Amino acid sequence: MGSEILIGKGDGPVNLLSRYANRHGLIAGATGTGKTVSLLVLAEGFSRMGVPVFMADVKGDVAGLAMAGTPNEKIAQRVLEIDMPSHAFEANPVVFWDIFGKSGHPVRATISEMGPALLSRILKLNDTQAGIIDIAFNLVDDQGLLLLDIDDLRAVLGYIAEYRKEISSQYGLVSAPSIAAIQRSLLSIEQEGGKTFFGEPAIDLSDFMRVDLSGKGIINILTADSLVLQPRLYATFLLWLLSELFEALPEVGDMDKPRLVFFFDEAHLLFNDASPALLQRIEQVIRIIRSKGVGVYFCSQYPDDVPNSILGQLGNRIQHALRAYTPRDQKAVRTAAETFVPNPKIDTAAVISQLGVGEALVSTLQDKGIPMPVEKTLICPPRCRIGALTQEERHAVRLRSPVGIRYDTQVNRESAYEILSKRAGQSEPDRLPSAKNKETTASKNGGFLKDFLWGTKRRQGMVETLAKQTARTVGSQIGRQIFRGILGGILGGSKK
Repeated sequence: MGSEILIGKGDGPVNLLSRYANRHGLIAGATGTGKTVSLLVLAEGFSRMGVPVFMADVKGDVAGLAMAGTPNEKIAQRVLEIDMPSHAFEANPVVFWDIFGKSGHPVRATISEMGPALLSRILKLNDTQAGIIDIAFNLVDDQGLLLLDIDDLRAVLGYIAEYRKEISSQYGLVSAPSIAAIQRSLLSIEQEGGKTFFGEPAIDLSDFMRVDLSGKGIINILTADSLVLQPRLYATFLLWLLSELFEALPEVGDMDKPRLVFFFDEAHLLFNDASPALLQRIEQVIRIIRSKGVGVYFCSQYPDDVPNSILGQLGNRIQHALRAYTPRDQKAVRTAAETFVPNPKIDTAAVISQLGVGEALVSTLQDKGIPMPVEKTLICPPRCRIGALTQEERHAVRLRSPVGIRYDTQVNRESAYEILSKRAGQSEPDRLPSAKNKETTASKNGGFLKDFLWGTKRRQGMVETLAKQTARTVGSQIGRQIFRGILGGILGGSKK
């Protein structure tokens, strides 16, 4: 298997070297200019190299990687122009994934694995509401509860609402309106597919890093045509995957080829409405994850969809045509031109707006990690099908999957929901264990007396019962004086 991927032909062959593939990259260009073909060429090139790939299929056409292409006159002409004697049509080893579990194996994560910060972003919470999510995570940690699925989180929120006063004194102020707002957001995300996504068995990242029996890297394709309609869930899920890889993989330094290549399509969704803290986290992950053998390639229409702090870390660039019709387009053309190493033979800014379909400006890292001067490049045709799969073809690919039996059946083990449901049937002192303040026997007895007198949210106390009975039978001023005397006697007796 080769150590380079042929991207296309400029003045000579234009290649992506495997030892610099983990230095990340960018594929940009207007709709319909050939970005998808460039994605296919890179993905199947990495697969032939023995490098696993993860990519999202936003429009449905990336799925063609699972099927061999068919000859036609245009492809034959392109093969001759680039001089590709070894070009042959072939399928690639593909595993389909789907958060909703319809067009691929279900991808699941637990609430705990997602973490409070990303979960708050998915739920579109403000700072105050996000603080309550932090409290929920601390509470379940202190009480040894598992937070796996949406039912668990909803049960914990209900628990916090019921014991809001006590929990506020231990963890921080909790307001009923904020809890209600979180519960509404939770209902919304559940209706959009969160019920399927949050749960077990959670994805094992090692299943994204497989090779087949012939040594080809498996291409993991996330069906995202529906998911991308919920951009915050789409972007946060992919960011979570990157963060999990960042946390789980050991440092390996520079390797001859990456351990995994991650394609992030519709990259602008990752950065829209991202807080400064989140952007800092993304920058940190992108900067360091290359030393763990992972290459990240962003795909978007405009290069300035990616913040400059991250754009500067993308060493391999494929820029398809941009049409300078609007001031926004003209600015994007200037930005794209300025990010390339100049080539005295071409006017980069002028060429970007004149590129045809299947042409691109390309610059990759060469020997010693030095970026090559930009070249106008005729992009290679892929070996796979350019286009979508039928449902029958997709089903056949899914049946051949090596991991399907592991993820297709959901598991629901005992966690916060089940445990809190059991506690709901217990007496009040047993239902509210405190992780920080251990009660003495005397305080428990005092709590029982308090509940006996004043009642709880679920049970009426003796004082309230007596008050209601007295109020129904006493209507005169003398009766009310008797009532106050009785009530004062009870209170006085409880203080002795």
